[in-house]
Amino acid sequence: MDMDLKSLESWIFKELHIDLSAYKSNQMNRRLTNFITRSGTTSVNEYIKLMDKNPELKQKLKDFITINVSEFFRNKELFAEFEKKVREVFLKDNKKLKIWSAACSNGAEPYSVAMILDRLTPNVRHTIIATDIDATILETAKKGEYNPNDIKNVDSNALSKYFTKIGDKYAISPDIKSRVQFKKHDLIRDPYEKGFDIILCRNVVIYFTAEIKDKLYRQFSESLNPGGILFVGATESIYNYSQFGFDKASTFIYQKKG
Repeated sequence: MDMDLKSLESWIFKELHIDLSAYKSNQMNRRLTNFITRSGTTSVNEYIKLMDKNPELKQKLKDFITINVSEFFRNKELFAEFEKKVREVFLKDNKKLKIWSAACSNGAEPYSVAMILDRLTPNVRHTIIATDIDATILETAKKGEYNPNDIKNVDSNALSKYFTKIGDKYAISPDIKSRVQFKKHDLIRDPYEKGFDIILCRNVVIYFTAEIKDKLYRQFSESLNPGGILFVGATESIYNYSQFGFDKASTFIYQKKG
């Protein structure tokens, strides 16, 4: 097969507005080669021509690159630690929190946060902003319907309180849905909003180069209020956290120095 990945990278940048130079090249090239090979086409150019004619194929490639995989309370034990930190750090004065779920995919993560806060502060409406580069997955998130695998970590009490079963899907409650604002945002190219108490960015930066990771962590730090926390994925320990102004609050939770 003709794997002219440079021409594919150019096409992806032009058509999907994703800069693959930010991603680990060897890892991304392997993934793209496997993806196109499975399509049955004989060359990159042939696959590009197919995508130009078929928007669904184009969207599948975008989903593949941006890793649109998520579930409620992913790594449940880490979410338990996150809840503990939220209770310890923020809930003493019952303040309204400003939270950012970055690269939120199908919305399971910000809705998980909304459920935690509803349990901890039932009478307080916090600001939860959820962003992703992919407008299509954001529409899925706004719809708020999930399959059984997505909700496997949701306990029975939360399932009955926050979901309604509709056929083979589970729909998030209108109340929880109303607590999350979804916006399109490119972590690499777009400016970051400021004044957050909590930022979650999980299972995303692992795919980026070391230079891009450092850039993102620096921007996350700048976006957090002093004392704010950054919650990362289960394979994303920040070994040089102090250079970004963080203390280590837990294995995968970092607190901005006050």
